[in-house]
Amino acid sequence: MALTSLSWCLCAALVLFWPQTHSALAPENEVPLRPTTWLPEGKITAITLPKGRTRRLYFTLKKKTPGMSVTVSPCDLPIEWSLAARTLKDKPLKSLQWSTKKSVPEVWWRGPGTEEKLHSFTGTEVDTYEGPSYPHTSVYILRLCSKQNNSRATVFLHEGLGPSGAYPLLPADPRVHTLGVGMTSVTLSWAPSDSITSLPPTQKSYKYCVLANSQQNYPSVCAAQQSVRKEKDQQQVKKERRRRVTAWPILKEWWWQQWDSESQSTPPSLADEFADLQCVCQGTESVCTVSELLPETQYYFDVFLIDRLNGTSAAYKGTLARTHEEARPTITTLRDGELRWVTFQDRGSRSEQFFSFRPRGLQQSGLLTLQSCSKGDKVKVTVSSKGQVLTQKAVRGELEHIWLQGSPSYLIHLEREGTTTDPALPGGLTASVKLQTSSAYHRRGVPSLPSTLQIKSFNRLRGCNTITLAWMGTEERSLYCVYRRKLGNSEAETGAMTAPCLGPESRSDTERVLCKYFQELNPRRAVTTAVIGGLEPGMAYVFDVYLMRRWGIPIKYASKIVKTRKEC
Repeated sequence: MALTSLSWCLCAALVLFWPQTHSALAPENEVPLRPTTWLPEGKITAITLPKGRTRRLYFTLKKKTPGMSVTVSPCDLPIEWSLAARTLKDKPLKSLQWSTKKSVPEVWWRGPGTEEKLHSFTGTEVDTYEGPSYPHTSVYILRLCSKQNNSRATVFLHEGLGPSGAYPLLPADPRVHTLGVGMTSVTLSWAPSDSITSLPPTQKSYKYCVLANSQQNYPSVCAAQQSVRKEKDQQQVKKERRRRVTAWPILKEWWWQQWDSESQSTPPSLADEFADLQCVCQGTESVCTVSELLPETQYYFDVFLIDRLNGTSAAYKGTLARTHEEARPTITTLRDGELRWVTFQDRGSRSEQFFSFRPRGLQQSGLLTLQSCSKGDKVKVTVSSKGQVLTQKAVRGELEHIWLQGSPSYLIHLEREGTTTDPALPGGLTASVKLQTSSAYHRRGVPSLPSTLQIKSFNRLRGCNTITLAWMGTEERSLYCVYRRKLGNSEAETGAMTAPCLGPESRSDTERVLCKYFQELNPRRAVTTAVIGGLEPGMAYVFDVYLMRRWGIPIKYASKIVKTRKEC
């Protein structure tokens, strides 16, 4: 019972007397009982800025110091910082019974005095205050605060007049200029720094580092490094989503709020600072060409001047540029039923051509027919609509049909791969692919083709003036035309007669022998014959048969050479 009564008395005493003691001090003059951070001279001090918490750094100047400079370098977020000089009217009395946990600045806070604000700044840029010293000042107070989020900053105190030499010098015009922009490269230039131009060639303590990204310009190396770390952390979080949640993050946040430790830390070394950065250009040259960029993409470029000895850096004013778009190919519009001979101008390398076709009718269906005219060419056709590839095929000597259905327009891409071994196409042709597009609103699919394109002649029915030819037809009613030509001694002319791309439009009307319609519903019995008369005895003729259709490229059968009898 005695112990219980004693604990209750202690609690009552704390409740009664603690608020009065706590309220005796104004909020501005409250100094928590914790270690005080003194700002050393000539040394870079890195500090952590918790969100919404004001960090204080204190320093005094040596006697007879004519001036001073304070440089604050924020990391990735804007911070507010101010410098004030506090002067006490009277020195603290040594007879006062101060707690051993109270620091000297806390004693000064409780004493009467005046405070004068010397400088204030808000932003993400590196800011420096330069001014004379105040002989009657008791202590200088540097306050820093980050209101957006947890951040970092570095502080450097220099006693004396003139530059401190801890940071590289930027030129009068610290802007980065764009000299040239290409499709995959950008050339940059900037005014050289006096820190580099004033050094002898043998000394290489400074260097430029150029960074390129597609997000934003960075005000400092720390901000660029922080962005890279955030991306890595986000990737790591995605991999560890199933990780068990603990109470440590909550405890850690509470610890920062309760114990505002203003500990000093040495700045990271140069190797650590640039461990996660990839400089596209390094060295002492003030011109850089950034290559391997994506076309039609906006990039941000930053130039940092690095001091390897002190481990500091200075940032030029970054710029942005948008790379040029890729050269868009010419797209040729195909008319309905148009027969086109596609040529590739550059026969020594890869080439391509683009066509567009818009079928008629509500069904939005069409038929694409292609035929390669050269055995040495490797031609690939790709049909797409609204950026989605519908089909891909290799076009060879045989006829290729591609059924188009379901889209209002189609993009046809012809691409020749490899080089052509033939010096010229057979028969003096200048085309590599024969192409035709037709609306097929009256059809439901690809038209049927003959089972074979061979022409057969009957030796028993071969006479001095007549021969008999036979070929396979289809179950659809179509027109078949037979052409003949007397065979000469020239092999080139013989090759021309066997060229698969030679159609009836390239033949003379005098060469046409006959045209006939044929249809057989049974594919096995779809054989038709024709008797060709008016021939000379003992002469060789080349016969060609063409399947004429209302849409699509005419189908050419394999040429047949037949020689009439000399004697009958």
